[in-house]
Amino acid sequence: GVAGPRGPRGGGSGSGWKLSEEAVCREDVVRLCSKHSWANNLAVLECLQDVRESDNEISSDCNHLLWNYKLNLTTDPKFESVAREVCKSTIAEIKECADEPVGKGFLVSCLVDHRGNITEYQCHQYITKMTAIIFSDYRLICGFMDDCKADINLLKCGSIRPGEKDAHSQGEVVACLEKGLVKEAEETDPRIQVSDRCKKAILRVAELSSDDFHLDRHLYFACRDDRERFCENTQAGEGRVYKCLFNHKFEESMSEKCRDALTTRQKLIAQDYKVSYSLAKSCKSDLKKYRCNVENLPRSREARLSYLLMCLESAVHRGRQVSSECQGEMLDYRRMLMEDFSLSPEIILSCRGEIEHHCSGLHRKGRTLHCLMKVVRGEKGNVGLNCQQALQTLIQETDPGADYRIDRALNEACESVIQTACKHIRSGDPMILSCLMEHLYTEKMVEDCEHRLLELQYFISRDWKLDTVLYRKCQGDASRLCHTHGWNETSELMPPGAVFSCLYRHAYRTEEQGRRLSRECRAEVQRILHQRAMDVKLDPALQDKCMIDLGKWCSEKTETGQELECLQDHLDDLVSDCRDIVGNLTELESEDIQIEALLMRACEPIIQTFCHEVADNQIDSGDLMECLIQNKHQKEMNEKCAIGVTHFQLVQMKDFRFSYKFKMACKEDVLKLCPNIKKKVDVVICLSTTVRNDTLQDAKEHRVSLKCRKQLRVEELEMTEDIRLEPELYEACKSDIKNYCQNVPYGNAQIIECLKEIKKQLSTRCHQKVFKLQETEMMDPELDYTLMRVCKQMIKRFCPEADSKNMLQCLKQNKNSEVMDPKCKQMITKRQITQNTDYRLNPVLRKACKADIPKFCQNILNRAKDDTELEGQVISCLKLKYADQRLSQDCEDQIQVIIQESALDYRLDPQLQMHCSDEISSLCAEEAAAQEQTGQVEECLKVNLLKIKTEMCKKEVLNMLKESKADIFVDPVLHTACALDIKHHCAAIPPGRGRR
Repeated sequence: GVAGPRGPRGGGSGSGWKLSEEAVCREDVVRLCSKHSWANNLAVLECLQDVRESDNEISSDCNHLLWNYKLNLTTDPKFESVAREVCKSTIAEIKECADEPVGKGFLVSCLVDHRGNITEYQCHQYITKMTAIIFSDYRLICGFMDDCKADINLLKCGSIRPGEKDAHSQGEVVACLEKGLVKEAEETDPRIQVSDRCKKAILRVAELSSDDFHLDRHLYFACRDDRERFCENTQAGEGRVYKCLFNHKFEESMSEKCRDALTTRQKLIAQDYKVSYSLAKSCKSDLKKYRCNVENLPRSREARLSYLLMCLESAVHRGRQVSSECQGEMLDYRRMLMEDFSLSPEIILSCRGEIEHHCSGLHRKGRTLHCLMKVVRGEKGNVGLNCQQALQTLIQETDPGADYRIDRALNEACESVIQTACKHIRSGDPMILSCLMEHLYTEKMVEDCEHRLLELQYFISRDWKLDTVLYRKCQGDASRLCHTHGWNETSELMPPGAVFSCLYRHAYRTEEQGRRLSRECRAEVQRILHQRAMDVKLDPALQDKCMIDLGKWCSEKTETGQELECLQDHLDDLVSDCRDIVGNLTELESEDIQIEALLMRACEPIIQTFCHEVADNQIDSGDLMECLIQNKHQKEMNEKCAIGVTHFQLVQMKDFRFSYKFKMACKEDVLKLCPNIKKKVDVVICLSTTVRNDTLQDAKEHRVSLKCRKQLRVEELEMTEDIRLEPELYEACKSDIKNYCQNVPYGNAQIIECLKEIKKQLSTRCHQKVFKLQETEMMDPELDYTLMRVCKQMIKRFCPEADSKNMLQCLKQNKNSEVMDPKCKQMITKRQITQNTDYRLNPVLRKACKADIPKFCQNILNRAKDDTELEGQVISCLKLKYADQRLSQDCEDQIQVIIQESALDYRLDPQLQMHCSDEISSLCAEEAAAQEQTGQVEECLKVNLLKIKTEMCKKEVLNMLKESKADIFVDPVLHTACALDIKHHCAAIPPGRGRR
């Protein structure tokens, strides 16, 4: 009874031979199959072949009977007639099957191949049953044995079931061949290669079993428990069970054998998308529409999942319509590739060493890929170029920039941040990634999300196409200006990184330069630049060209944003290529400081209060930074913002191109008047000297253009606020600052003021530089930052119309007004004291006494040094000549003012202070301590003339008496006592020369 079936009439129920009645199988049928199936041979066969050998052994005799029965069903011409009868109309519709020769046993196999196209219900049911029978044993699959016999032996797949103990369940052989196929793809030089005929046969079998997981015998048995655990309510058919199991592959309770079987299946899908029933069905029309599966091209390329994804994603990115069902399937498989690195043979081939060395044990939920990304970012050692390229390719294939949910590791790490910071954006929107980047390094960001985000952004930043919003808004501009290709095409002449460089060059062109970006593309370019400013590793060119310098100069700068600042600080030390990149980026920042996202975040309160109008401008052009500098010392200013603004000012000093407004206003002037000068401070000095010389020489036409002169003034004023903005002065005084002004803040010109107050103690070089600075300030008081700041309101009150050059003169004239602010008055006095130390610090006196000084005081000039104070010697010399009534009228008028002022305040007479310091301390200490100086110290010295022992001091006091004899106005005590008498008796007599 085991030699074969004795005349069955098909697989249905009815009269005739019954499999369940055969003696060798009766016991197994009763034990394993439900009673209602006993009358149906196909139902009994299906029941018995689905029994797992480990649970319930079927007798070998019954196994043998089943094998013969199945063989007859699929190959015996007698059984073919059943198929012809049941599927009559279907065969007529399917030409390939209608052409099959009668009686050769090929018809059933043909119908199995085309069962997806069968619409006739009875035929479909019959062929479904037959498919299950055929797939239960590889030897029943038409042509499979012929195509793969040699490969089965080569891969030793035939020895899986020694002695064919369970001959009807040969799914393990197919599984073995499948493993051999995927292993070959993962090896550079595979030891064993599956023949092309067998490869085709294996993939065909996988395709045919794509709709029903029962047909993949190895996976069916490996995952039966898992199917019940995870997918109990998932209806079989159309690949639904596969997809359900794929979704649960990384669950802790998933069995290892099922996980392995699912992974093999996914690897086959990666090689041939048709192995996924749902993907092939959902995307069939789209694939045809966008020519993604051109039949005459090599199957291996077109069938690959990656090719399908890239082709269809390209259509989506170009704005073409791809069905929602297909896009849903694409999303699932892109997520699948991101979750499991082992599904990408290129990753295994190119990153094997990196995975073993850095990322072992991190297989699940995309953790291996993120580990590799971390390595590529340089946070965990080095990575090979091939591995980096393989990762870049995978990121393009999966395109997580279009939907963050594709990256499961990122999705899980950032879920809480998305729920709080980005809840206003719909789930899956590409702007979610941008939102996360905007909240990088804020309180809402969590550490895991930060790491995963930067790891992904590293790759997105290296190919402009991977930022979906940027690509959508800029593809037209990129094609027009940068000659780019399609989304899934690359060019050696235009690598991905070069496209963004091209876009941002055009983003900041002026209208005169032409060929600018569209408004919406420019906005996206600015967004990307803002994001890149967060981390140097997000700027591919910067990281590539500056890797050595980052290690050399900035290895300890690990805080957010510090690396770029460090490179800017060391600009002159960088290698040429790195210096160019950092210089270009800094130049760009000077035009649009909003690129500096971290600085903008720190400065937000001050921007909202003082700079909101310029911050809202689409085009910045340097206005915002100028506003921040002008408001740097407002009480609302916070430390982080102030430090950031000052740092940018310091960086600007390295190259005049880094000050956008200055560059745009003065570039022609610089080329003409200051060629080959690069540093901003040198350019400012060059242009300022030219302007001053033209002014002094009363040139008919200024060589420096008006727009440049205006902006030059802004730059000069900004430089006065911090000594570090004047590099030569700063370098000369570094040691003095450390010795005398260590705890004084740099801002508000406080260090400069500190140095002025202790000028006599300074080193020679620093003293000389400070003297030169004071000489410049006295010629142009608007450059005296402290004076202008302290006296700001008094200038508005007393000197609103005054020319900047005459500002101090105006303040001096109003110094003793009742409404003069005491702090401003004190500052004016300080500047007067400074002026009186050297005639060169008093431009008005210098001009008025231009002829008198060389005439009467040449011997003093002969001893003078260019940059050292004369300690009031020239002014003392002129005072003596004033008393002798020998000065010119203009000079006399100026000396009279100085004598009058110093008669009220002894500190304004440096010679008196120098020679009488001991006498003032011993004889006039109380008068000197008075807060308001009204001539009491001078009067005290006159009264105590006979007590003065020092000849030089006595001489100075006698000179004072001589001066007061020449003019009563210079003796405040006498003038006050005789004021009424002068009014009554001497009003008509002009002052001076002792007449009154």
